[in-house]
Amino acid sequence: MNSAPGIVAVVLVTCATLAIGTWGLRFSRTTSDFFVASRTVRPRLNASAIGGEYLSAASFLGIAGLLLVGGAQMLWYPVGWTAGYLVLLVLVAAPLRRSGAYTLPDFAEARLGSQTVRTACSVLVVGVGWLYLLPQFEGAGITLRAAIGAPEWTGPVIVGTVVMLNVMSGGMRSITFVQAFQYWLKLTALLVPAVCLLAVWWGDGRPGAAVDPAAGDGWSVPVAEGAIGLYATYSLIIAVFLGTMGLPHVVVRFYTNPDGRGARRTTLAVLVLLGLFYLWPPVYAGLGRVYAEELADTPRANVLVLELPRLMVPGIGGDLLTGLVTAGAFAAFLSTASGLTIAVSGVLTQDVTSRFLTSRREGPGDSGIPAFRIAAAVAVVTPLVVSLQVHDIGVAHTVGLAFAVAASTFCPLLVLGIWWRRLTPTGALAGLVAGGLGAGSAAVLHLVGVDLGGWPGVLLEQPAAWSVPLAFTVMVVGSLLTARTTPAHARHFLLRLHTPEGLDRTAV
Repeated sequence: MNSAPGIVAVVLVTCATLAIGTWGLRFSRTTSDFFVASRTVRPRLNASAIGGEYLSAASFLGIAGLLLVGGAQMLWYPVGWTAGYLVLLVLVAAPLRRSGAYTLPDFAEARLGSQTVRTACSVLVVGVGWLYLLPQFEGAGITLRAAIGAPEWTGPVIVGTVVMLNVMSGGMRSITFVQAFQYWLKLTALLVPAVCLLAVWWGDGRPGAAVDPAAGDGWSVPVAEGAIGLYATYSLIIAVFLGTMGLPHVVVRFYTNPDGRGARRTTLAVLVLLGLFYLWPPVYAGLGRVYAEELADTPRANVLVLELPRLMVPGIGGDLLTGLVTAGAFAAFLSTASGLTIAVSGVLTQDVTSRFLTSRREGPGDSGIPAFRIAAAVAVVTPLVVSLQVHDIGVAHTVGLAFAVAASTFCPLLVLGIWWRRLTPTGALAGLVAGGLGAGSAAVLHLVGVDLGGWPGVLLEQPAAWSVPLAFTVMVVGSLLTARTTPAHARHFLLRLHTPEGLDRTAV
């Protein structure tokens, strides 16, 4: 195996990421720059940055591998990840931006006036963020091992170091430029090799070959058969449709828009960019059924995108295409890990490190930026250490569990908090605990390798179908039972969320 193209790709992506991040540092001067880029990011730039951070290891590598193994039913992953932004656009984007919050815990405290609910949200943000970071680190290790033969610990260490340096140097302002660049790099790295490989496939004189392996085993059937298969499919759909709005690194991006109208325009642009990207992983999976079907029964299915160019194009051409997809894959880990680190760092800064520094200095001082940098180090190092100890967690499935946890906690909080005046602190807290324990327990059992088999196993493997309704029900019933504690400012706060910026809100 010629590892030179892969090494060059990793080095170039790393250097470009650090260079753009350093360039962005010149614009980062205040705490608001580090948290939300002072709310000045325009829709087109923000959409590219969201595309960069949202298209993670699960998108770049995992989808093609899942389609190779599981067939068309796995298309619900990219369909759901894209459609989730439509739900976000309709229900959450503009009102969330008008809330004026920096983070999800900020929103929860402003809406419900409860420090306890804020604390619960902070714990959940950190938990979801770290759960999502684990597959990014594992994917980086798998990529470098497959592309250049490096030890698996190398990828997580490189990604963690680069992300920590970039986030600590310029915060959200720097990361915005980095992630926008990385979206277009990832699209190019997936599209160009796919077009070349399609040309090779057509030139081989077997354009119908992809149908043959699928005919006998239902590979092309879009919905799984049997009660367990149907449950798993519909549970996955619920998780990815509703989980998007609860992902901390997605939500924080809408705080960077100038206003609610900008948030909506950003979301529309994101839908276009995601749709354009997700056209291509199925191409790799289809070609994999022709040229690399043997990978379907091995753990190497996760690296189909990396291995297919060399299998189809011998010599230097295959090496160059492999180098290009390696660059895209590495950019995927860097961009998503950066967004997650920003989200987790913002919460840790507000609730932990800034208070620690203030108490140490025995005065208010200006501890915002130093506290953010300390929080960024904690946000990266903790999941990095865990990733070096836990292996073979399944990149796409672990990301799916992160979506399930987000859908079971922050989705009901945001939907009810934005659209239902009678939500109370007690009801919100009860729903967060019910959904968090339900889906979170499933994620923990998956990480430690527990497989119960049968219905118990699938209920834990895909918890969203029961954990999301549970969270909504508990949140609503708990609020109705504690109706007297409805926040006095709830009506005014909801008017603020739903009143366009161009109107005089005092008149409303």
